[in-house]
Amino acid sequence: MPIDITMPALSPTMEEGKLAKWHVKEGDSVSSGDVIAEIETDKATMEVEAVDEGKIGKIMVAEGTEGVKVNAVIAVLLQEGESADAVAAAPKAEAKKAEPAAEASKAEEPKPAAAAPAPAATAPVAAAPAPAKSEGKVFASPLARRLAKEAGIDVSAISGSGPKGRVVKSDVEAAKSGKVPLKAAASAPASASGGAAMAGGMTKAQVLALYPEGSYELVPNDGMRKVVAARLTESKQTVPHFYLTIDCKIDALMAAREQINAAAPKSKDGKPEYKLSVNDFVMKAWAVALQRVPLANATWAVDSILYHKRSDVAVAVAVPGGLFTPVVKSCDTKTLREISEEVKDLATRARGKKLAPHEYQGGASSVSNLGMFGIKEFGAVINPPHGTILAVGVGEERVYADKGEIKIGQFMSCTLSCDHRAVDGALGAEVLGVFKGLIENPVMMLA
Repeated sequence: MPIDITMPALSPTMEEGKLAKWHVKEGDSVSSGDVIAEIETDKATMEVEAVDEGKIGKIMVAEGTEGVKVNAVIAVLLQEGESADAVAAAPKAEAKKAEPAAEASKAEEPKPAAAAPAPAATAPVAAAPAPAKSEGKVFASPLARRLAKEAGIDVSAISGSGPKGRVVKSDVEAAKSGKVPLKAAASAPASASGGAAMAGGMTKAQVLALYPEGSYELVPNDGMRKVVAARLTESKQTVPHFYLTIDCKIDALMAAREQINAAAPKSKDGKPEYKLSVNDFVMKAWAVALQRVPLANATWAVDSILYHKRSDVAVAVAVPGGLFTPVVKSCDTKTLREISEEVKDLATRARGKKLAPHEYQGGASSVSNLGMFGIKEFGAVINPPHGTILAVGVGEERVYADKGEIKIGQFMSCTLSCDHRAVDGALGAEVLGVFKGLIENPVMMLA
């Protein structure tokens, strides 16, 4: 009996992915462990290995197809003695499972009209209202659905011109350009997972209508940007944020950093083996602070709160088109040098999309540092399910008063964003105060 090869879930939160490349073709023999395809998620490109032995009988999803749902059939494997006839009828059976993928590259508009002329001719008037009356069902071609999703348009809001009111590519393009108005009853965007605006936001068609054609360059969002947009929109709409800002005097930290870097051993080429950054001290101090105020090391879990035993701290890494938050596990137990080397390694691999899922999932808190860009202070958006995120500004000289004297020192503003469901105001102030004490007296991180 033929074996279905399905779209794997490469992470617990993955719902769909892009079938970037096939390493096999129909008729090829494969063994268990052979790499057969490459899958792109919002975070990484990963290889898919064959689980069983056999021959590729049918490739159901063409390479380059986006939006392939987890568990959708992407290929069929024939076992010994089976022929391709065993999967001859498979495409029709699987069309609903892998809707955006199956035959998406074909120009389907002419084919439905040619394949079913009789129904369209016999009942043209009665067929048109069918999509509206069929609760939850909309007749649309796979390509039309994909294009509508990418445009942030609910396909049910588009009037179909195909057979039996079927929505086709030209209908979506007309809706995108604003030439044909959307149905008022269903003008909301398609879905949050596709990066569309949430309730109350403007549709793509509405945005484009505000600007003259040719006055802009339209660049489609990739998977990463869509997921970042959807998750952070969800975060701001569902997580009750509040913000606490504190100024930290970092003269002692800067002096300690200079001494440690100056004492770093040299490699054969004369370069120091390591060079600590201010962010390394911040990561260490925040991880230790979470241990000393364990109630702040928390994650909201609907009917419960998770109080984490380890300080697994994520660090925000900007990459082209989005953001990664790789996690430094047990950050409080690591030395400054270990933190520095791990963050550099994670950041380098994040920019190349080479991180494994376990390296960017989990954690209870994050650190986002924009000080290197000269930003004085900012409030970061919490990355669910984290309970907090610490936003770090630039270290700069400031004039301050000390026992009636005017002095100059180096200061750094830090803003803590808290999920009020898990971390209350007083608790957030307490952990931020402990962090301030560690930053201003870095030797206490070792106590």
